[in-house]
Amino acid sequence: MKLNELDLVVIGLFFLLMLVIGVYAYFRNNDADDYFVAGGNLPWWLSGISHHVSGYSGAVFVAYAALAYTHGFSIYTWWALTIGISILVSAHVFPVYWVRLRKRYHIQSPLEFLERRYNLWTQQVMAWSGVILKLFDVGAKWAAIALLLNVFTGVSLPVGILISGGISLLYITFGGLWAVVITDFAQFIVQLLAGLVMFVVVLQHLGGIEGIFTLWDKLPEQNSQLFNEPYGVGFALAFLFINFLAYNGGQWNLATRFISSPNEKAATKAARLSGILYLVWPLILFFPMWAAPILLPDLADPSKSYGELTLLLLPSGLVGLVIASLFANTMSMTSSDINTISAVITRDILPNISKKIKKGESSLFIARLTTFVFTMFTILIAFQYEYFGGILGLIISWFGALVGPIAIPMLFGLLPIFKKSGPIAAIGSIVAGLITFVITKNIDSLSLALEISLPLIVSTLTFIIVGFFETNRNVEKIADLLQSIEKE
Repeated sequence: MKLNELDLVVIGLFFLLMLVIGVYAYFRNNDADDYFVAGGNLPWWLSGISHHVSGYSGAVFVAYAALAYTHGFSIYTWWALTIGISILVSAHVFPVYWVRLRKRYHIQSPLEFLERRYNLWTQQVMAWSGVILKLFDVGAKWAAIALLLNVFTGVSLPVGILISGGISLLYITFGGLWAVVITDFAQFIVQLLAGLVMFVVVLQHLGGIEGIFTLWDKLPEQNSQLFNEPYGVGFALAFLFINFLAYNGGQWNLATRFISSPNEKAATKAARLSGILYLVWPLILFFPMWAAPILLPDLADPSKSYGELTLLLLPSGLVGLVIASLFANTMSMTSSDINTISAVITRDILPNISKKIKKGESSLFIARLTTFVFTMFTILIAFQYEYFGGILGLIISWFGALVGPIAIPMLFGLLPIFKKSGPIAAIGSIVAGLITFVITKNIDSLSLALEISLPLIVSTLTFIIVGFFETNRNVEKIADLLQSIEKE
């Protein structure tokens, strides 16, 4: 079933709004500091919403919708709940450290402090690996949006990539972080409206407000359980650790939201807002997905459940709104990634390649040029999506595996208790985590919880144990750095 003209108009207006915001944000950028970290003046409520919507993509409405269909409530327990807890328990720690790093060391990239904390080699290993893997990750997301456009509108894959990638290319290049966070806010409003509409319509089909409680009696018993194997307690604990690292800065784009805050109090409030949204909003967002087995029984492909519900229950125009929200989620994550990766290239990589670009200095022109070129490469990779096939999927899974091992030396490196852990511990933890990931992928008998958690556990132990025995000549210098961000 294809969308009608009214739905296409709604989607077209959504894309037009993104461009208008990009043009508006263009005039808010006077230098690279504005472009990458909003001049350190990002309002806490805008930062919190941006942190929230940048933390997940349209996969929620496809892959997670399938798990909600087959495994019920457990998707909330191991995903949304663990993220919310991870952010809230550390709202006074890592968000505060990130903003102090900007204020005291003038960082614009979340990797800039690594040269001072470890050494140049460690920083470059982390920067290059992250940039290369994100190149493929973002390219895959353009292709995913194009596939959605193809399913609902019949637009070909290359044209779909040009529409989603091209529009994002323009507004990110024009507006920098201001464009990203303002479009994040607009996209959140679209998502909010679409999610509430779906929630209300599904409730009506279930007989009203009591459907929230009677729904579970009509589903298999395990669908109402907090844990549903293989997504059991062990799996949830593993994800709690992963999300603790990722959402406190292990995902570089999320660290940028805290770095861009004007002060420590604003960074903490932003983290709290994002954490609360993760605890509350998914309960509404996932409800139609939990109800899908009742409204769409025996669905052959559960990953299509949300899309099928949309087409089944909503009138013209509102279907376009929901589809626009799917694009919004993915575009929010990709644009956020691109802005942060551009900061890493401009601030951490280019000064070590060209002597013309001085460390700690970056022009607005170079910032925009880097953003444009990186985005173009991600679009070109998306065009070659079929050539990568399974390899692309492998690279994406490798990126997921790298989030933890790279995040450990980043975040643990900010804690005074690990001041003895130097470059050998940092690089060793990354390498050990990667090797463990490769090994676990080739052991069929492992539980899902162990497969997910072992690379992280090995990385963590390596960082701590090697750090304990490492002879670090810069311990006093590191102690001064950590003391400067620990105390007000």
